[in-house]
Amino acid sequence: MQHSLHTKTRTKLRLGEIDRLIRAHKIIVPPPSRPTLVKLCENGTFETVGGRPTSFGWLVYEDSFWNWVRKLDEGNV
Repeated sequence: MQHSLHTKTRTKLRLGEIDRLIRAHKIIVPPPSRPTLVKLCENGTFETVGGRPTSFGWLVYEDSFWNWVRKLDEGNV
């Protein structure tokens, strides 16, 4: 049996994965602290699921994270 989603699903990242991506791509060296990443969730810089932590912690939409990275490169942050 094959299952498929009928709606488009946005990929979600946990803060640990965001930290890993920042380190791996050397987006900011040294990377922001965990409390700083949480503030980016709380102030709406990162678009999150439900606007608050879930049972998995903060879940950030991947496209929102990469939009933030692009804005850093453009000097718009």
